[in-house]
Amino acid sequence: MHAGVAELADALDLGSSGAIREGSSPFARTTDRSASAHSKGAMMARNFGGTLEVTTSTREDGKTQVTVHMTADEVKKHIDKAFKDLSKTRIPGFRAGKAPRKVIEQNFGGHNAVYAQITSDMINDVAPRAIDEQDIIFIGDPEFDENDLAADGEDYEFTMFGDIKPSVELDSYDPVEIKMPSEEATQEDVDIQLHALQDYYNNFETVERAAKDGDFVMIKLASTADGASVDALTNESRLVEIGGPMMPQELTEQLVGMKAGDEKEFDFTTEFDPSLAGKNIHTTVTVKEVREKETPELDDEFAKKVGFDTFDELVEQLKSEITSTKAEQLPRLKESRCVTELSRRIKGDIPDAYLDYTRENILRDFFNSLQEQGTTFDQFLSSRGITGEQFREDLEAQSREEAEECLALDALFTHLDMSIGEEDIEKEFSVANNPEATRKAWEDAGRMSIIREAIRRQRATKWLVDNAVVTIDNGTDDEA
Repeated sequence: MHAGVAELADALDLGSSGAIREGSSPFARTTDRSASAHSKGAMMARNFGGTLEVTTSTREDGKTQVTVHMTADEVKKHIDKAFKDLSKTRIPGFRAGKAPRKVIEQNFGGHNAVYAQITSDMINDVAPRAIDEQDIIFIGDPEFDENDLAADGEDYEFTMFGDIKPSVELDSYDPVEIKMPSEEATQEDVDIQLHALQDYYNNFETVERAAKDGDFVMIKLASTADGASVDALTNESRLVEIGGPMMPQELTEQLVGMKAGDEKEFDFTTEFDPSLAGKNIHTTVTVKEVREKETPELDDEFAKKVGFDTFDELVEQLKSEITSTKAEQLPRLKESRCVTELSRRIKGDIPDAYLDYTRENILRDFFNSLQEQGTTFDQFLSSRGITGEQFREDLEAQSREEAEECLALDALFTHLDMSIGEEDIEKEFSVANNPEATRKAWEDAGRMSIIREAIRRQRATKWLVDNAVVTIDNGTDDEA
């Protein structure tokens, strides 16, 4: 924010909207290729109804600069509105709304303090809309040159600058070539589902022998770490699978060779639960029972357990369900593979600033989702069975993947000389309960650039999918 104005406004704290300082502001998005068309020193100006003129240019440091010129009439509207709002406050000796401006200024810290807040609010209101009309979206919050206070009867000009989304080139703009699973249910698909059913209908037989890998063992468990009980690893009676995914491997491997009635005391460390990482865990375990998993035969008898008269009927039903599921999932898989393949064609590296910006967006959305679910970060890590370091590695990979895919789609849209029109924007808002009101809210917030960018990427993705060269892979396909 512009230093002098911001300091006065913050000191006064009259409730500035702060629109251009919030991390969720419309600036925290990417911009399309048209915004960076001025990157070679060219300038572009646009006039909005005679009250605003916006000019874009490129600074010596390569950052995009936006200069907004406001007429005295536009400035007057903001000043009048501010004083109207302030006059609603009861001032001794005056009826509400009747106090002179000089008295209002004195009541709220003086002329400079009041006009600092007015200037700040005015910029926060005008800047998003002015930038949006230029179809620019800064990657991160823009910086502001220091500006004077707004004044009655005078034009006003302010300047902001920052990084915008980079442009990339692809080494080929030809249709992508991808492999896709068959649209019909393959034997491998059916086998996977049958094995899952077998696993669900397993029987467990108690055996009088030492436990081995893959067995299920009923145990009594007591664990401590740093002298405190570990509730997750303390149970009077718990059935665990040796080598299974639901318990630390370092614990269950100690059960191998134990029989019913055996007791064992041992220490171990594990990364299974992030809250226990690096801690020495002391455990006492008593085996109550050893159970061996019995997998049922795939025959008519098994089919009857599942609810079918014959095994053949079960298989036909599975084929039908698999084919139906593929009909829903394969279009999304095809889109994902097409975009991934396109992103591999990017020439050069992605700038760190754009990777940082993408990572921040992903993190913000992630933590907002956790908050909505009432889940803590530690609970999330524990439910996924990953460590904080693994989460960071996944985040870095996802950030790079998303950044590359977005920039590749933008490059394709530009290369194909595509365009979007008013009808595309109207269609995007048509799904809202009140399309007109929803669009006005987005326009007032200066967020239409986000809509336009999304539509452009949708258009590029559709072309990519429609023109893809597809080879059907009927063999093993781990990605499907």
